[in-house]
Amino acid sequence: MVSKFIAKRIVFPILSRFSKVYFSSPRKYRYQSIKAVVNPGVFFPHFTISTRLLLNFLSDKNLANASFLELGSGTGIISVFAARKGARVTASDINPAAVANTLENAERNGVKIKAFQSDLFDSVETQQFDVILINPPYYPKEPTSDAEKAWYCGSEFQYFEKLFSTLPPFDSASTTIYMILSDDCDFNRIQAIASKYGFQFSEVFKAKKWGEWNFIYEINLGSTHQ
Repeated sequence: MVSKFIAKRIVFPILSRFSKVYFSSPRKYRYQSIKAVVNPGVFFPHFTISTRLLLNFLSDKNLANASFLELGSGTGIISVFAARKGARVTASDINPAAVANTLENAERNGVKIKAFQSDLFDSVETQQFDVILINPPYYPKEPTSDAEKAWYCGSEFQYFEKLFSTLPPFDSASTTIYMILSDDCDFNRIQAIASKYGFQFSEVFKAKKWGEWNFIYEINLGSTHQ
């Protein structure tokens, strides 16, 4: 039986080449009644499961009038979904093409979203949100383009160092922070970085798809850091 690691070594280069060609043109993406377009250079949810799992996870959440921040919005479909559920949505992405795509899909689906370019919290006005949602890059490699920043967190996990060091001013006792990760990432390294800044992970959902486990965690400050 071919191991998961060997299978990925075989499939990933083929999928990567195909994706570059396929997503060089706008592509449609749909979830329930939401119709979105994925523009070139923006994280594509078609061949990954994280976006759909987060959408399914949020389906039974009461977001009416909740202040909702999506860090790394990509196409904006999750932000659109949250807005459809009555949330007051702020969306940010380091990639300007993703910000434009988020606003385009918000208009296409008749919802209002505040979206802007930001490297994590750099351009986010300091405030406490009811919900913060994070679908992070977690492969340890230096990104060489805005598009690659959706996949690679830096060779020394710089994304997570910056995330957890700048998160506290946006957290409060009433804030719920969700992050999705898979068994393909170095969870121990990510957890160690979070712990350094006082944050703890609590698993709230998991699902296996295409042989890979995906986990949604709720992230909280430890009691000594409250």
